[in-house]
Amino acid sequence: MIASSASTGYELLFRSLFAAGRAYVFPCDAVGHVDMDSLSERARDNYLYARAVIGKEVEWPDVRPTTS
Repeated sequence: MIASSASTGYELLFRSLFAAGRAYVFPCDAVGHVDMDSLSERARDNYLYARAVIGKEVEWPDVRPTTS
């Protein structure tokens, strides 16, 4: 995936199962692919963590258009 496709206005949202209003959010394309090479090291670590705890700490992620 090229970096420009992640800037088309979509984000991948992992909502917390336990803390209302808390979530992990990452830029993605229309089908939810995240360009991990474009993420900072901290964001990449958070993305991999969120994927690892689906169903334990976060909900299955949603792809949604960005609001900005």
